[in-house]
Amino acid sequence: MASTQPFVLRWGVISTGRIAMEFVKDCLVDPTTRGTTDVLHKVVAVGSRHGAVQKAADFIAAHAKGEPIRAYGTYEEVFTDPDVDAIYIGSPHTQHYSNALAALLAGKHVLCEKATTSNSAELRHLINVAKERSLFFMEAMWTRFQPLTLEVKRIAEEGTLGDPVLLHADLSHDFDILNIPKTHRMLDPHLGGGALLDLGPYPMIWTVLALYEHPSNQKALPTSVSASMVKTPLTGVDMSTSWVVNFTETLRAQAILTCSMTLPTAQFGVTIRYRNGNIIIGTPIFKPSHFTVQYFDKPGSGIVIREEKRVFHYAGGGWHFEADEVARCVRDGKIESDLWGHDKSLLLMDTFDEVRRQGGYKLPEGVEKVL
Repeated sequence: MASTQPFVLRWGVISTGRIAMEFVKDCLVDPTTRGTTDVLHKVVAVGSRHGAVQKAADFIAAHAKGEPIRAYGTYEEVFTDPDVDAIYIGSPHTQHYSNALAALLAGKHVLCEKATTSNSAELRHLINVAKERSLFFMEAMWTRFQPLTLEVKRIAEEGTLGDPVLLHADLSHDFDILNIPKTHRMLDPHLGGGALLDLGPYPMIWTVLALYEHPSNQKALPTSVSASMVKTPLTGVDMSTSWVVNFTETLRAQAILTCSMTLPTAQFGVTIRYRNGNIIIGTPIFKPSHFTVQYFDKPGSGIVIREEKRVFHYAGGGWHFEADEVARCVRDGKIESDLWGHDKSLLLMDTFDEVRRQGGYKLPEGVEKVL
């Protein structure tokens, strides 16, 4: 007889930054508020670097008051804690590889923030280690698991709109780069600074969902990537980047993607254009609350005869949906997610490697641990 008790996944959290804070707060949201009854999350440990145990303790007190969570002054103590099943990694991009590798070698499942690594070679090595040890590994592409995204995918693939032709997506934010220190994560190349690795995953997730995942694409990889970067003279990282991703092996589709760290985001968010209509996804594209589907009177006319808007609400920030996916995969003995598998993270990192190559943005010597 199957158990009616929810599967409990015990988390260790690496870093005490803003994203880690959002993740921890969402893990503490009652899962029944989002209709989840089969899994439950328990944060059991939080680690800070360089012996800063007080920083971890302050983080717990601020964001998980009353919860019995252990504070550690090193990441290693979290990795070796026997009560931890899975590690959430929220450290800067260029530390992800080392942190994830240490967690996997300690026998822990891993949910690693995007961009997963500094380059695709690092990511391939992590995936190989996870497979060798039968451990779950996933990029924390939280947008992919939100209810709105699942509904967009359903409508995009049910056939009425036809095949996708053009996708436009932007994520930008004005980080006021003239008035932040050059050691800030957005400016420091040693931290993978710049718009691409920080903001770029979000235009890419919609490209993966709408083009790569579309049944007509038959899982074909992009056939070409064309990119351009404008760098800041402050530190040489990219301040504005645009890239075009073509899928022409089975589809005839193109994604036109942009990100900038000196502008507010474009109001069009994500627009997916089909012969029979459009899907327009609101901003911010990492956590949109609504989308609109437009249907044309006939293919290619552009004359909208019907428009449907969908709005989504839920308790919490939206990070808990990816945590639920990890818990279910670990419970079921999977080493990757069906919704956001290793192939999709590799598609992102391979694309970003090519964008950086074409843009002439090389990370400093020693940052990339695997080449």
